[in-house]
Amino acid sequence: MSMSNHTKQLQMAILKQILKRGSTLGKKRGFDVPKGHFVVYVGEKRKRYIIPISLLTCDQFHRLLRLAEEEFGFDHNVGLTIPCEEYTCINCIMLSRLP
Repeated sequence: MSMSNHTKQLQMAILKQILKRGSTLGKKRGFDVPKGHFVVYVGEKRKRYIIPISLLTCDQFHRLLRLAEEEFGFDHNVGLTIPCEEYTCINCIMLSRLP
């Protein structure tokens, strides 16, 4: 099943808003997020990870984002939270770095 171009653009716009909000939250708390990265919170304890935006092109990470959308929607003020175990997110990050 293919997503329409309009749906993809809408999802990207919403994701950009979430990422912007997440990077602002980090600055308010005194954390520094390097350019080209964004913050996600993972697992039950909401461990904070700073990950490169290049991960947004990874299919495995898209699946995690869909989980987050199903669980929380796109309208919550606690940063981008991925509802999975930490090892799942770490595994996704590692796989994205493979050639």
